[in-house]
Amino acid sequence: MLRWLVALLSRSCFVSQGGSMFYAVRKGRQTGVYRTWAECQQQVNRFPSASFKKFATETEAWAFVGAGHPGGQQSVPTETRGASAVAQENASQREELETDVLCCNACKRPYEQSTDEEHSVKRAKHDEGHSAPLVSEDKFSYMGDFAVVYTDGCCSGNGRNRARAGIGVYWGPGHPLNISERLPGRQTNQRAEIHAACKAIEQAKSQNIKKLIIYTDSKFTINGITSWVENWKTNGWRTSSGGSVINKEDFQKLDSLSKGIEIQWMHVPGHAGFQGNEEADRLAREGASKQKL
Repeated sequence: MLRWLVALLSRSCFVSQGGSMFYAVRKGRQTGVYRTWAECQQQVNRFPSASFKKFATETEAWAFVGAGHPGGQQSVPTETRGASAVAQENASQREELETDVLCCNACKRPYEQSTDEEHSVKRAKHDEGHSAPLVSEDKFSYMGDFAVVYTDGCCSGNGRNRARAGIGVYWGPGHPLNISERLPGRQTNQRAEIHAACKAIEQAKSQNIKKLIIYTDSKFTINGITSWVENWKTNGWRTSSGGSVINKEDFQKLDSLSKGIEIQWMHVPGHAGFQGNEEADRLAREGASKQKL
């Protein structure tokens, strides 16, 4: 039966749908939402009682995944439709108008331990002069050739004088690189999200990881680094409407760190009840409670 379902879905994915599809895995080797059938098939093929489905929207896909977790169907934030990229960019820049956000989640997938033998070629050879100690290969989770990490930023009293922001980076259960830190400088949720991603990339480079998947619920961070930043640089670090880029220094740091490493940015909805999500949220909240450096 499973082979028949896999074959049926495989054939259907070649039919033009007028846009990209989202493949939801509710039960498989790694639950989550995938952008290609090939990635989805890796998680469900020959997996006992696998549960998966194809959707036209990311929101529907995550709702399907969430329904398979304790607590039933999870609410997924709806996305703004029909807004232009310029309008989205300008709206995201108005940090002073943000509501009081306690914390945002980023981690959405459970971990799958990898063996030394399977992933011995995933990282580049360690440079002798490198000061950071390498973490054992089996401590990392991989998706294909890519190491997987989840990042989160949070801020209580966001936009207020007494705001407290923190960052969380989650590599897996008990992982030595898991980070919980207070955000330095200006305390905002958007800065925390950016700096959490920066920290993850710094850690990946310290481990000579060359390919990295970063899961974050911050569309602002993803859009900024994958789309807007090139336009900002072309415009002399001005937005499409001519305004100042509020988080200029933060995005400059993220842009610089992103060089020399292949990164896939993956968006996931926040507060959906997934293990990694909860752990990154916990780390970020703990970081916000620490003293400012």
